[in-house]
Amino acid sequence: MPPLAIRVESVSKRYRIGLAPRRYQTLRESLSSSLGYAVRWIARSGRGADGSRGDSSSIWALRGVSFDVRQGEVVGIIGRNGAGKSTLLKILSRITEPTNGRVRIAGRIGSLLEVGTGFHPELTGRENIYLNGAILGMRRDEIQRRFDEIVAFSEVEQFMDTPVKRYSSGMYLRLAFAVAAHLDPEILLVDEVLAVGDQRFQQKCIGKMESAGSEGRTVLFVSHNMPAIARLCDRTILLDKGEVIADGPTGTVVARYLNLDEDLRQPGASVSWPNPEQAPGNEEVRLKGMQLLGPHGAPQAEFDAGDPIELEVQFWVLREVPNVVPMFRVYNEDRLCVFASAPIRDPVFGGRARQVGTYTARCHIPPLFMAEGFFSVELALRTLYPRRFFLPGVRLLSFRIVDSGGEDSVRGEYRGLWPGVIAPALHWQSDYLPQIEVGA
Repeated sequence: MPPLAIRVESVSKRYRIGLAPRRYQTLRESLSSSLGYAVRWIARSGRGADGSRGDSSSIWALRGVSFDVRQGEVVGIIGRNGAGKSTLLKILSRITEPTNGRVRIAGRIGSLLEVGTGFHPELTGRENIYLNGAILGMRRDEIQRRFDEIVAFSEVEQFMDTPVKRYSSGMYLRLAFAVAAHLDPEILLVDEVLAVGDQRFQQKCIGKMESAGSEGRTVLFVSHNMPAIARLCDRTILLDKGEVIADGPTGTVVARYLNLDEDLRQPGASVSWPNPEQAPGNEEVRLKGMQLLGPHGAPQAEFDAGDPIELEVQFWVLREVPNVVPMFRVYNEDRLCVFASAPIRDPVFGGRARQVGTYTARCHIPPLFMAEGFFSVELALRTLYPRRFFLPGVRLLSFRIVDSGGEDSVRGEYRGLWPGVIAPALHWQSDYLPQIEVGA
């Protein structure tokens, strides 16, 4: 087992709210400060609605955070705004000290916390490479050795002798990231700096981070970009309100993170309405119910990768309408549409008008088709052509696929996270020759 690179032990960080007093103030500022102090003193000496004494002068950005990271691990750190992610990286970078707890680090640290820190607008790109490299801990001979690589990576070669105040924002960020990305530390701390430049340059940045991990460096990567987290990190830590609430495989932790927000939570494996008056839709077509059925015909929200899934939709036709069909889309935790389906080739009602009545449509999702992860289902009731919606797309159900391995698994004996949006069990055929053929 690789040795420890980082050990975080019960780290907490408290910040005081408010501005530090200035040495010299005007009379108006002095009177305002005195009144402010009086109000805060009354608030601190009073009691809250729950009977406890309140203290609004400080907040805890981190509370009792503990985890270990071994050499060569690439670990993602995710959480909502204000969860404590950047504070944690600042403590690891020794920019700030923890209020409680301690951190042990083995190795040289490189921090990409704020891209472009230390750039001077009046200096040229060439001069800023040396200035910024020195700020980030690079020696002069190291900068000279890597200078051509930095310039080529930034893609601003022809503007090297132009003051950076004349750069566009994209050029400025590309050059800043290029300097920071060519550090050679044992431990690299990255805080939401991959959202620079256009899509092609972002992919280039992600590739640079991937190469850092493949070279055996320890990487802690903070981002709100879930596809980047999934691509770079096998392990992810989830922070919420300053505490670690999940630490494990990236797919599982990302799914939990996306379920933290109320607007992303789904009702589950089944929804139904008792009568058309309460059901979603319009005066012509309304949704009666929708459910996800497991192998035994019962609604369920968690499936093994080897389980078939039956999606059942029921709807009322209140007036005769053209051929209305249920069309659904399945989204993964990154809000990427995995696939869509509709009964276009319905042998009974295909292309025909729907009479008044209750309709049931079922879709069979085969086993060994979907990758492990969290998914949600969006349904629309519509005609195909000309396009007409009776119920616009609404996200109603959610479910999880768990790949437990073994015979009913696409990954078999492989225990790592299987990449991709879907994981179909495709047919392979192998041939063997007892002798080695040489030449054509």
